[in-house]
Amino acid sequence: METVTQLLESIKDVGRDAFRGGYTRPVYSTAELDLRGWFVEQAGRRGLEVETDRNGVIWAWWGQPSDGALVTGSHLDSVPGGGAFDGPLGVASALAAVDLLRARGTAPSRPLAITVFPEEEGSRFGVACLGSRLLTGAIDTNKALNLRDADGNTFADVARANGLDPRYMGPDAEALARIGDFVELHVEQGIGLGTDGPGIAVGSSVLGHGRWKLSIHGQGNHAGTTLMADRADPMVAAAQIIVAVRQAAARQPDARATVGRIVPVPGGTNVIPSRVDLWLDARHPDDRVTAHLVEGIHGRAQRVAAEEGCTVTLTEESYSNTVHFDAGLTGRISGLLPHAPVLATGAGHDAGVLAGFVPSAMLFVRNPSGISHSPEEHVADRDADAGAAALADVLAGLL
Repeated sequence: METVTQLLESIKDVGRDAFRGGYTRPVYSTAELDLRGWFVEQAGRRGLEVETDRNGVIWAWWGQPSDGALVTGSHLDSVPGGGAFDGPLGVASALAAVDLLRARGTAPSRPLAITVFPEEEGSRFGVACLGSRLLTGAIDTNKALNLRDADGNTFADVARANGLDPRYMGPDAEALARIGDFVELHVEQGIGLGTDGPGIAVGSSVLGHGRWKLSIHGQGNHAGTTLMADRADPMVAAAQIIVAVRQAAARQPDARATVGRIVPVPGGTNVIPSRVDLWLDARHPDDRVTAHLVEGIHGRAQRVAAEEGCTVTLTEESYSNTVHFDAGLTGRISGLLPHAPVLATGAGHDAGVLAGFVPSAMLFVRNPSGISHSPEEHVADRDADAGAAALADVLAGLL
């Protein structure tokens, strides 16, 4: 029987990023494929029956696969330069929970499965929770298959190269019916649990959030021969728009808005770009406020661009409404973990996508740094062990 810490230790060198620090594990990269192989091996060592469905979701079964199963799991991909726990903690904890249940002599009265969802972070193809969105039909299949990564590869081509058939990808009613209840354990991505007291929390809701692409079009030109007064520079407009995003979010209580990625075209040091693409992440508990916030940012961006002799377009890439987890399932879990506080999260998760289709819930494990999507993300060994034990208690109580 291995602890969560031991399991994570065995993958500590997979996908290390020497430039950014932390880990870079985009979906279907060498690193993420190595982690998928690690999971399959670990599941096999525990006698779990492993299968990969037509959307690339891995299922490891304790018991005969059938409808109404109890399902847990998370993801193994990461953001660029991410931490060691976002995703893998939930997978390793699920494996450790199976070990704990067996050590306690608990046998499932209904099938139990551990799942690994692909492209949860959306770091390669731009849409978060792509695997669970495809499974549930929460994204149009053609849109998903035509998504492109930074190298121009379509998701369909990458999926095909990794053994999937794009013709059969998309909503999977049979796979969805197998999920009777879904419980995802995840590192907390804030500091709601503090630095002492209970190290485990029960999730209540996921903040509404989305991603939008702003493309600012100007006039590409020579950096040395074009006078400052003669420029239509989209980079200058982009800089002002980024500041405007921060200002707009700061004026709206409980809003969060971020520009975390910016790409100039063509991207030469001595070239005035012809276009600058930037990606906006916006979140708020009230979906109407999120829409109003993005509308206001777009309006401001249009004015800023016009002042610089440029134009701007806004394209929605993904959006998820605020999700409240199943009250009945969450109540049962709180009864099984009476000392665990209930927390909302501002981060998106596969459980949030699944919640619109099957009873879903989440557990959070303390992150004393309060930092995530960064190498500084942290979970203490004792809290990781407590998380696996809590997950085992929940699974035993729900079986």
